[in-house]
Amino acid sequence: MQADPSSGGAASVATRSPLDRYFHLSERGSTVAREVRGGLVTFFSMCYIVVLNPLIIGTVPDSTGHYLGGGTEPNLAAVAAGTALVAGVLTLLMGAWAKFPLALAAGLGLNAYLAYSVVSLPGMTWAGAMGLVAIEGVLVLVLVLTGFRKAVFDAVPAFMKTAISVGIGLFIAFIGLYNARFITHAAGTPVQLGNDGSLTGWPTLVFVVGLVLMLVLWVRKVPGAILISIVTATVLATIIEAVTGIGAYSDGTLSAANPAGWSMNVPALQGSPIALPDFATLFQVDPWGGIQAAGVVGASVIVFSLLLADFFDTMGTMVAVAGEGDLLDEKGDIPHSQRILVVDSLAALGGGVGGVSSNTSFVESTSGVADGARTGLASIVTGLAFLLATFLSPLVAAVPYEAATPALVMVGFLMMTNVTSIDFTDPEIAIPAFLTIIFMPFAYSITVGMGAGFVMYVIIRLVRGKVREVHWLMYVIAAMFVVYFLRGAIEGLLL
Repeated sequence: MQADPSSGGAASVATRSPLDRYFHLSERGSTVAREVRGGLVTFFSMCYIVVLNPLIIGTVPDSTGHYLGGGTEPNLAAVAAGTALVAGVLTLLMGAWAKFPLALAAGLGLNAYLAYSVVSLPGMTWAGAMGLVAIEGVLVLVLVLTGFRKAVFDAVPAFMKTAISVGIGLFIAFIGLYNARFITHAAGTPVQLGNDGSLTGWPTLVFVVGLVLMLVLWVRKVPGAILISIVTATVLATIIEAVTGIGAYSDGTLSAANPAGWSMNVPALQGSPIALPDFATLFQVDPWGGIQAAGVVGASVIVFSLLLADFFDTMGTMVAVAGEGDLLDEKGDIPHSQRILVVDSLAALGGGVGGVSSNTSFVESTSGVADGARTGLASIVTGLAFLLATFLSPLVAAVPYEAATPALVMVGFLMMTNVTSIDFTDPEIAIPAFLTIIFMPFAYSITVGMGAGFVMYVIIRLVRGKVREVHWLMYVIAAMFVVYFLRGAIEGLLL
């Protein structure tokens, strides 16, 4: 009798390639081509971090007047190279060991917290700040190895995991629209369409073409719809820039020097596409110096703030990626979740040791999953692309936001479709889910959305007399989020 291929018998295993057997491609309904395509889509959706992270942490001096890399002048090339290197190594580890299609890089929000709230403290250096990041990474790793972090993940109700996925979808769609300047700040309202309430400029045209092409190809079920659209939009942008020479929207200080210009990256190659990397930020880490500068209590508050954001952002991102790729089991659990959490914990430590801020799982990974990625092989591709980016920073910088961010809008739509599985007729479910969903884009924070939902979930269960139906860890989580929401007042009292 022949073995059933779907049963994973010896005969079927023997006929499969080593890549298939190691990454379980057949079991997850994928192929090598799909994984390569998905990994590249993820890379192009998040490679902006190689440019954006240096602009955030590389342009702010510490209290001694020194910048990342140790000089008295910004060294953005070194920060970019370090950002790409650390992201590449960690994403490779995620793919090879955790076998999950999740990419990691320096976390937005965490880097801004370091740049604008930590390094300005008296006596604080960038090495000291990165030392506190490393301490946070060690603590998170301990929580993972003791099983506490996974226990928290398992304690979260299934409907909240779905609400997290939906909220993240809206959040990243908003990021895509805002980063492409399809929506902008306004004088009379918080946001507006385009620069003046209407759609103008060549960059906007590139974004619209990329988004429409992506949607059309997806509706037509064309394989690689997202990657095809990103490449097509980038080529179009490059041609437009060569003819018009409109340049960048910002001059690097976030001032609107050229409202009709490209967001962040100008789609043009200047000189060679290859440049030798400068890794001056690596191993510039001083945990004890960070503690001395902030004090034991102050350092504890800083580490706790970083830990809480890292802790829950990753949980939400895991759910979003697994939900998009149909990788959750019937209980809502994720295969190899412990390994995923270990790698993510090492990412925080690696970001500190690499001098580029805490690294974390990127929700943009959902764009690669939406384009077919289902296994760790996609993360291998993304990680290799980041390592190449340490040498090809001029080429990476040629992909403008307007060409890459339509993928985020597309993925936002796909993740939003999960909302139909939430029972909005039950207020115990509907209210926490609603708050989780709306606060992510409105507060521009995955953590805030999750915290609002968790706290309200516990409150509603308490007032309805269902104290014993709530997992004890949910009470701990809710209390932690209350502290997190009040951390500004707490820091004011303690620092």
